[in-house]
Amino acid sequence: MIREKAVRLNDAADATDEILSLVGDARFVLIGEASHGTHEFYQCRAAITKRLIAEKGFSAVAVEADFPDAYRVNRFVRGIGADADAERALGNFQRFPLWMWRNEDVLEFIEWLHEHNADKSPPEQAGFYGIDLYSLHASMEAVLGFLEKVDPDAAKQARSRYSCFDHFGEDAQSYGYAASYDERFSCEDEAVKQLVELQRRAAEYANRDGFIARDEYFFAEQNARLVKNAEEYYRQMFRGRVSSWNLRDRHMAETLDALAAHLDAENGSGKIVVWAHNSHLGDARATEMGERGEWNVGELVRERYGDDAVRIIGFTTHTGTVAAATDWGEAARVKRVRPSHKDSYELIFHEIDTPAFFLDLRDAEIKEALCRPQLERAIGVIYRPETERVSHYFAARLSEQFDGVIHFDETSAVEPLDTAASRTDEEEDAPETFPTGM
Repeated sequence: MIREKAVRLNDAADATDEILSLVGDARFVLIGEASHGTHEFYQCRAAITKRLIAEKGFSAVAVEADFPDAYRVNRFVRGIGADADAERALGNFQRFPLWMWRNEDVLEFIEWLHEHNADKSPPEQAGFYGIDLYSLHASMEAVLGFLEKVDPDAAKQARSRYSCFDHFGEDAQSYGYAASYDERFSCEDEAVKQLVELQRRAAEYANRDGFIARDEYFFAEQNARLVKNAEEYYRQMFRGRVSSWNLRDRHMAETLDALAAHLDAENGSGKIVVWAHNSHLGDARATEMGERGEWNVGELVRERYGDDAVRIIGFTTHTGTVAAATDWGEAARVKRVRPSHKDSYELIFHEIDTPAFFLDLRDAEIKEALCRPQLERAIGVIYRPETERVSHYFAARLSEQFDGVIHFDETSAVEPLDTAASRTDEEEDAPETFPTGM
């Protein structure tokens, strides 16, 4: 049945009409990835997104990346930044994992988006935004930079509030460790006060010089919100995985809400494509994540906007290569992806014997056939083939997790822009640890 209903893809750049038909009139299209280092996932996701922007009026791409780093790209694609080319615009992505956004596939998409926007007015352009929350200090600097331009006195007050974090330098985890055990080290009140103050002055700051000024205010406000949420995240991360995971995905969902409202107010078209890992976008209620109390972006967006307004597309692969690290902070290696587990959805798709295909999971027969729990593989920025069953598989009900799935039977690693950021893996005996870095 799957073989009969699967839509064959000619290559990784083939964004078929059937995929666009699945999207329909949805306002949010969440496009995942089964790893953070697979060329075919990145290329196909970009191809789909280009059609959504060009043919269906989507006005933003929101990615699993830090807000200040992505906003430098946003300025470039809108033609208002200082960067001469797309590679320079990606220059703020300097922390681990470098290859996740600084790779050839992302570069090509950013160049396309810049060209697409070139002859359009600011409200008609498509932007590029980050929704993650790791950039505590960079976001504080972004708030201060904005206020120094528009309100120097307010900038002094903000600097005083954020000085609470100075005791820990730029080590956010050290701050979180100290604040989680002794509330005297907590900067929660200062972070909240700064966000409230910025929001109180919203009309004054935003309604001055048209779209660009309002977008710059939105950038500052979201960074102030990020400081508040990141402060909480780092305090909670020492209290368990579930709590910190939920805080992070709640922040990403809140950022999407704010971005949609901002774009609605500016051009009446808050239609957003989201790029993140399958584990963030596939509805957690259909996975063992949900069973242990974790929620994610896909679940939260479906709950808030309803199933008709949201489409979620996931990716799978059987084997190939992937760019991933063995341990956190290490350079990427080109690692061989083991053939999929005998009890996995990936093996079912491998047995279809089609190199690449799209499957509509909203089809009634397919939905029923693929709703029983099976294993599903997830490779983050860390991949340990030798412990793959424990480290990289989880149980899921695929047709409840996604609205559609794209399978590439054999995949290849992304090409990093920084050659020093990757090397071929010669080792197969890394120690077993967790998590997998998603």
